[in-house]
Amino acid sequence: MAKVTFNTDICKGCGLCVSVCPKHILVIAADRINKKGHSPAVITDQEACIGCASCAIMCPDCVITVER
Repeated sequence: MAKVTFNTDICKGCGLCVSVCPKHILVIAADRINKKGHSPAVITDQEACIGCASCAIMCPDCVITVER
């Protein structure tokens, strides 16, 4: 099982990771604001993650870590 973690303090909520997730388990959090004033990306179902790392590759700020 893969584990995805986000450094939500530096995420700018651009949504690029959300757009490339093949399982559609990433969303921009509507109920959370980080230190920079952005709504960060979060994973909704860790168990469903296949560990493809498309999200981490797409992230321009290196916010996402994928462990297999």
